[in-house]
Amino acid sequence: MDSVVAFAVFGVDWEFIKPYIVLGLALGGVYALSGVGIVVLYQATGVLNLAFGAIGAAGALIAYWMINHTSWPHWLAYVTCVAFGGVVNLAYGLLFGPAFAARDPLVKMMGTLGLALILLGLMAWRAPVGGAFARFLPLPSSSHTFTLFGAFVNWTQVIALAFAVGLTLWTTLFLKYTNLGTAYRAIANDREITATLGVPVRRVEASAWFGSGLVAGAAGLLLPDLITSLDYAALTFLVIAALAAALIGRLTSLWATLLGGLAVGLAQAIFAPYESITRYRSAAPFVLAILALLWLSRHRVVTITRTAR
Repeated sequence: MDSVVAFAVFGVDWEFIKPYIVLGLALGGVYALSGVGIVVLYQATGVLNLAFGAIGAAGALIAYWMINHTSWPHWLAYVTCVAFGGVVNLAYGLLFGPAFAARDPLVKMMGTLGLALILLGLMAWRAPVGGAFARFLPLPSSSHTFTLFGAFVNWTQVIALAFAVGLTLWTTLFLKYTNLGTAYRAIANDREITATLGVPVRRVEASAWFGSGLVAGAAGLLLPDLITSLDYAALTFLVIAALAAALIGRLTSLWATLLGGLAVGLAQAIFAPYESITRYRSAAPFVLAILALLWLSRHRVVTITRTAR
């Protein structure tokens, strides 16, 4: 017998669990790219955006409406979903960013929570959940599959993972080698001094808001296909998994954020076949986020102690 087939994890055959690993990597890719979007915005503005998932969910609902209630081409709905995220995020940043610029990080974060609640209320009003009606937003890429190591893989899953890795790589190079990336890093270090040096701080911050919003829209487009349901509440709470990934990266390291997102996705997916723990798999982001916070706190204590010495 093939050794791969014979291998088992707590009584679950490797052949049985392989599809969950594929799904976990795809979900982890969406969590990772969302985490990268959150980290970049935080580095540039000091804002931890809790409305990230709600923005993506609202964009996905708009795309769903365009596909099912208009004769417009589907590609236009997908573009609208991504663009909606950029525009809404940018509008919030332009309207409230300057007002919150000098406030504490907690105040900045709670402002975005208000945006998330507003969007969630609008979605509940215009697209209530209940009854036998269910919404789906399948992508054309999901109808194309291939076999990899004996597991069926569709191109949406490949795109999600590749997009996360590509975005992380591109963002790393962007921050390191471009003038705008240098401005992001300078603002992160000291906003006031950067402004006195002639850097257009508000325009730089606006670009961060817009770019992060585009990522939110892309995540909102990919996730309904991967979870086979356009559940705007579930999409809104995508931010928990994305925050867990960002915290694992200590809100600074993009590559650690990528690995954190993949870890969260794998943990959620691999728990699914186990009846005894599958009900707890939604807690995986919370557990990993708490562990990341504890580790981050310990790291800061050690750093302060070394500095004091």
